[in-house]
Amino acid sequence: MSLKTTLEIDIVSASSSKIDSVDFENLAFGNVFTDHMLLCDFKDGQWQKPTIKPYEPFLIDPSAKVFHYGQAIFEGMKAYKDENDDVWLFRPDQNFKRFNNSAKRMAMPEITEDIFIDGLKTILKIEKNWVKKGLGNTLYIRPFMIAIGSGVIAQPSTQYRFMIILSPARSYYSGEVKVIIAEHYSRAANGGIGAAKAAGNYSAQFYPTKLANDKGFQQIIWTDDATHTKLEEAGTMNVFFRINDTLLTAPTSERILDGVTRKSLIDIAKRDGINVEVRSVLVSELVEASKNGTLKEIFGAGTAAVVNPIKGFSYQDVYYELPKIEDSIALELKDKLTNIQYKLADDTFGWTVKI
Repeated sequence: MSLKTTLEIDIVSASSSKIDSVDFENLAFGNVFTDHMLLCDFKDGQWQKPTIKPYEPFLIDPSAKVFHYGQAIFEGMKAYKDENDDVWLFRPDQNFKRFNNSAKRMAMPEITEDIFIDGLKTILKIEKNWVKKGLGNTLYIRPFMIAIGSGVIAQPSTQYRFMIILSPARSYYSGEVKVIIAEHYSRAANGGIGAAKAAGNYSAQFYPTKLANDKGFQQIIWTDDATHTKLEEAGTMNVFFRINDTLLTAPTSERILDGVTRKSLIDIAKRDGINVEVRSVLVSELVEASKNGTLKEIFGAGTAAVVNPIKGFSYQDVYYELPKIEDSIALELKDKLTNIQYKLADDTFGWTVKI
């Protein structure tokens, strides 16, 4: 197989494809994977030659440090196919940059741009048929890195594995979401790893989210760890609040992930004359806005769902329902962003990258 790329990659093709056995009309998010995966190991102080090979399990030592000390990071991206059968990425430079910021914070080696970007382009060319046309159809991309060095001494690994796996996906919609504002549990703390896309951030959310689920709520709006008075993220997504016709969202920090969807929505809103304020948003401000009728919308923003509207929130055992509105800024921004991603609108920002 010959593919144009600046990166030398060993390619082992699958003997057959399982694509014909996949029901693309009924996909559960993140459960089906394509025929190939990319793998590249770090050892002896440098990255080795990458390999693209059939998707399959691999052996790992039981003492691998990822199991014992949690050195694991990842990214979430998507590929889109336009009406001309061309495949596009959306702002991959931002994912590459954030991946390496996460690696630095977790004392892991930074991945090189050619392995991350060229490796991704190469595997997407191989798996192009897995990217289906049509609004809502995407190929979800999961780059990740784990510590594979053996030994249970508490220190960073000297060996790591970088991988890319791909999963076809349809429009992600979780229905009407009700949330609880956190009063005790925290997603992240100052000086911690909240700004890194580290596996441990997500596992730490599972228990408090289960408690919220048991009360009939789907997610949590996280607050700052010190005072629990500042609103920060919604579940695993950045969060926006619309008070009157102004969008509010918290600034990124050591506690808040620098979301690619978040920054893209902010740029589109500013371009189109929607007032956006990036500042701390207080719980008391949100409660007061709900009481006086100026709170119009709350929505999460992230790669999987793009925009996830929130129906209402609970705070100190009081539930506040949001009004039903016709002029939803959340849905307007979602449409404008997805139209750029699917090449249905001009990309005036230069965000899309053709494979």
